Amino acid sequence: MDRKRSHDLYGQAVQYMPGGVNSPVRAFQSVHDEPFYVKRGKGAYLYDVDGNSYLDYVSSWGAIILGHADDGVINEVEQAVRDGTSFGACHPYEIEMAKLLTGAFSSMELVRLTSSGTEATMSAIRLARGFTGKSGVVKFRGCYHGHLDSLLVKAGSGLATFGIPDSKGILPDLAKHTFIAEFNNIESVRAIVERNKDIACIIIEPVMGNMGVILPENGFLKELAMICKESGALLVFDEVITGFRIAYGGAQQIYGIKPDITCLGKIIGGGFPIGAFGGRREIMEDLAPLGAVYQAGTLSGNPVAVRAGIYVLSYLKEHTEVYAMMRERADGLKAAMLEIAGQYKVPYTINSIAGMFTGFFTEQDVRDYQSASAADRMIYEIFFKKMLDEGIFFAPSPFEASFVTLSHGDKEMTRTVEACKKVFKGLMS
Repeated sequence: MDRKRSHDLYGQAVQYMPGGVNSPVRAFQSVHDEPFYVKRGKGAYLYDVDGNSYLDYVSSWGAIILGHADDGVINEVEQAVRDGTSFGACHPYEIEMAKLLTGAFSSMELVRLTSSGTEATMSAIRLARGFTGKSGVVKFRGCYHGHLDSLLVKAGSGLATFGIPDSKGILPDLAKHTFIAEFNNIESVRAIVERNKDIACIIIEPVMGNMGVILPENGFLKELAMICKESGALLVFDEVITGFRIAYGGAQQIYGIKPDITCLGKIIGGGFPIGAFGGRREIMEDLAPLGAVYQAGTLSGNPVAVRAGIYVLSYLKEHTEVYAMMRERADGLKAAMLEIAGQYKVPYTINSIAGMFTGFFTEQDVRDYQSASAADRMIYEIFFKKMLDEGIFFAPSPFEASFVTLSHGDKEMTRTVEACKKVFKGLMS
């Protein structure tokens, strides 16, 4: 597949942007390749500047659920732009969005809009610290909550030791307030909380999406909620990926958990930059202008993003059957891919929920950071490149989720399976 124009553009990009990109994974470094440059997207497909088409399973990292350039979203956005692109003032659509969010998530009594998922998690952490009067934060190895200083840390030397910076520019004095637990290991959480009485909150992706899809095991989330209740720490669900993606009410609806604070993003903007966090009234009323926890943003509640999001959320609310449809398509694809992998003796397993899935090149079950990390990255690199040559775009990293949208129909599923037959056949040779 010829990508000469993309190659030339990447050569220009590296002269003006760090690594040629505005977000690291887009550089394709994990798969030792160069990015292609998108000219447009429509439905389940992306089209690059060289005229190539790609069946897209990245879906703007989960933000696109109806499909690219959905006609309804476009019509709503066109009207919104005519009315003004940014006000820095109140508008009635904010209220409509807030009603949709609090109606979908029973754990949310009040909600605050932001401009991104990172802003949502950042604000949720600050709010938890302000509300509890405590400093410590527990996060889970492999979960990503945006590039917030306090959360961009890696584990220290033991279960109950504090985190150390995972990036230059992060002060150790900030990272030391973050403690790293192991996903699906409730004892690792108990060890931290019992030895540290200054824990303000525990933040978690209830279904991991940033080490690939990893599901919580039976009882794990409920026990986590119980630990929070007993210790006085707040439970923060980062549903930036899973909110409205795996169910209308997110992972907390599926698993029957009511967190104290929920963070949202991706889908609620219909493809535009937006985020939100919300929770119990008594907690949210600690935010300015009612309380002493300050949070603000000129573009928070941007009218174009909000109106696009209202269209998408309203559609999903009226057509909740689409979740079963996406699950059915993803399950069918999963079964076919596993059968092909078995036929050619490729070590492969798939974790999935609803229309969200990740394939790991390993024979063992993937249930945490350690088992995900053990998957064969070299085979994934070969798989990624060969599938891309077949016009199928999976994430340029082995530790990301893939997404089925409403535009991924039977034709797209068949095309993916046929490409997999060709690619898996030569993977182990």
